Amino acid sequence: MARALELARRGMATTHPNPRVGCVIVRGDRVVGEGYHQRAGEPHAERLALSQAGGAARGATAYVTLEPCCHTGRTPPCTDALLAAGIARVVAAMEDPDARVRGRGLEALRTAGVAVDVGLMEGEAARLNRGFISRAVRARPFVVAKAGISLDGRTALASGESQWITGAAARADVQRLRAVMGAVMTGTGTIRADDPRLTVHEGAPRQPLRVVVTSSLAIPPDARILAGDADLMVLTTTDGPHGDRLRASGAEVVAVGGAPGQVDLAAGLGALAARGVNDVLVEAGPTLLASLLDQGLIDELRLYVAPMLLGNGRPLADFTLAKLSGARAWRYDEVRSVGRDLRLILTPET
Repeated sequence: MARALELARRGMATTHPNPRVGCVIVRGDRVVGEGYHQRAGEPHAERLALSQAGGAARGATAYVTLEPCCHTGRTPPCTDALLAAGIARVVAAMEDPDARVRGRGLEALRTAGVAVDVGLMEGEAARLNRGFISRAVRARPFVVAKAGISLDGRTALASGESQWITGAAARADVQRLRAVMGAVMTGTGTIRADDPRLTVHEGAPRQPLRVVVTSSLAIPPDARILAGDADLMVLTTTDGPHGDRLRASGAEVVAVGGAPGQVDLAAGLGALAARGVNDVLVEAGPTLLASLLDQGLIDELRLYVAPMLLGNGRPLADFTLAKLSGARAWRYDEVRSVGRDLRLILTPET
């Protein structure tokens, strides 16, 4: 199963919106077939492993990181392929959370006489597909907020200057993170201050969807985010002439109005899930980040801490607490050096 997970990770940047899945077929003490899902519409991991195994698959055990599918989508059911090949046992790391499968694939195998075991290395498999699980179970993507900050928690000087707080190694790490996300989200404040492209460097196998949250649609017409080949979605309150201008530039405009003059962020994430986005990387200023935090919509904080002090600069998130007891607690999941900086990965305390 560890090998199957290793194979599945090879599809980190390419399987979107499908889950990352690996499969290893073993007969006796010999591996006879391996495969991993590479892109939506292409063969699933089980079929690739079975193709490699050929006749040796009969009577063998298939280790797969996710329950085999039992429905016809872009490709035929993997359960049919496993049964036709004569697989005797299937070991799945976890059930598929997709309502079209969710235990039915495993039950179909059991009914046909295949021995089935579930749960081996389930935690590792779930983390690999946490975005896919979030979209299937919560109808919203898994949301990661990323920021480069100083030792005193500032993301820029008071003048707005921020390039570069973090070092080259940290910025390269962010590029790798962007490459495996379904979407990258920001607000108009960041667009006006930093004019980002929110793309992955040239040569990446896929560009994430770029998302701008704006109540006014006031994206400057010369903003770099309006250029390039990567798709752009604008989440706003109400449509209008500005929306027509953005659509003319190739953007998709989605109205998700909430309170007067405010974008309904939860509804916006729902719209992204409906579009097939599994995970979102938020690279935004203090206002949007504070709103997402206040509504409990951040699943992970990824902070790159630079060894410098910026004084009276721009904060990470712009909110005010009346009492210390009201502060939301976070758990350190990882602390690691990335070049000269520290990378902190935190998740909310439950």
